[in-house]
Amino acid sequence: MSAKNLQELLDQSGNTVELLRNSQIGAYIYPVVPAEFTNWRREQIAWRETAVLFDQSHHMVNLFMRGPDAIELITNTGINSTANFPVDRAKQFVPTTPAGNVIGDGILFHEGEDDYVFVGRAPVANWLLFQAEHGGYHSLEVEKDDRSPSRPYGKAVTRKYWRFQIQGPRAWEIIEKINGGTVEQVKFFHMDYMDVAGERVRTLRHGMSGAPGLELWGPYATYEKARNAILEAGQEFGIEPCGSRAYSSNTLESGWIPSPLPAIYTGEELRSYREWCSVDSYEATNALAGSFVSADIEDYYLNPWELGYGQFVKFDHDFIGKDALQEIDGATQRKKVTLAWNAEDVAEIFASLLDPVGPGYQFFDLPNANYGSSNYDSVVDAAGKVVGLSLFTGYSSNERRALSLATVEPEIEIGTELKVIWGEPNGGSRKTTVQPHVQKEVRVLVSPVPYSEVVRRDYPGGWRHQG
Repeated sequence: MSAKNLQELLDQSGNTVELLRNSQIGAYIYPVVPAEFTNWRREQIAWRETAVLFDQSHHMVNLFMRGPDAIELITNTGINSTANFPVDRAKQFVPTTPAGNVIGDGILFHEGEDDYVFVGRAPVANWLLFQAEHGGYHSLEVEKDDRSPSRPYGKAVTRKYWRFQIQGPRAWEIIEKINGGTVEQVKFFHMDYMDVAGERVRTLRHGMSGAPGLELWGPYATYEKARNAILEAGQEFGIEPCGSRAYSSNTLESGWIPSPLPAIYTGEELRSYREWCSVDSYEATNALAGSFVSADIEDYYLNPWELGYGQFVKFDHDFIGKDALQEIDGATQRKKVTLAWNAEDVAEIFASLLDPVGPGYQFFDLPNANYGSSNYDSVVDAAGKVVGLSLFTGYSSNERRALSLATVEPEIEIGTELKVIWGEPNGGSRKTTVQPHVQKEVRVLVSPVPYSEVVRRDYPGGWRHQG
């Protein structure tokens, strides 16, 4: 009998790790936005040297929460403190399970009195929606504006908002030209308004490229008008529209790990949630990839400190996971770093594509080399001991390096040489993104996060570091 929900699917599979490692969902897709407008190298360089227009209108979920109980839902589910969360502020919101493991993260906007919007990937939106439906919140209205379909096949796509970012060292000149006058540089993650093509739109002070920039959003009906106005104003400053290929790689320089496995597949207290999740949900179809393979799905779970969110954990409120997190000593947990991959070893991966003998190495796509929704590669020391996990991999034209974001043991210092095991064991899984291959040990240098010196020097808050 066909499974009706995630829990039944897990029960029928008998092995959660194998179910997810062999998912047939294919590569993670950033929908609607073209892969490239010029080429991904040029678009990467633009956010470092001139300016870039990121189009975030389609790949994220908007979850609107309105009413007096909205702040209670947020407080009860997030590790973040809400003691100081006035209107026109935003937070990087991080919910955890009762065991203290991360479900995901995203940006939470306080747009008006009793009016909040979560923007991010599906796992957190799904969790919030479930809690809203089952948590006894009577003065709460929730509306989900789902991400656009991955493969619309020519069908018209619409959203509640368009959402853009103008980023790069010349971003503020473009912003003020669009506005027709000075735009106040409010503090990081503070919100305001500006004019775009005769429309008053909302803004968030942001910085995905290491310089002050803005995220802007307005009614989707004005998408074309707003986009054209931004590109026209930015032409003299060298603005480039950014396609989905380059967009997804920006995080390698700025340091945000976007897709940890949502830690919801075990625990009796989460059974009702898994029964609520559909068989075609993100959680049920999520493709787990990489060289790290364990029989226990819980070995893939990550806590806030391992992902660099330790500073967000505040015990001034009751929230799901609080008791478990209070038992953790953050200083003993793995820490987030960047791994700079050895150029010679990476060149060998590419050279194997041209070797007619043998299966070669797992394909390293550019600029985003991830081949699953949640990617876990083993990081080992000189003795071959696993000392961390490499979680997001790709290439930066600005740094001229292959990079990955990782979490490693706390005693490992910047400058240490380790190895990443690239490719899956035993010739690879049955994922559609994998062909038979052999594994490759790649030397990596443990490096700071953010990796970009520009981001570290000029914008020390990073781009998603607001608790």
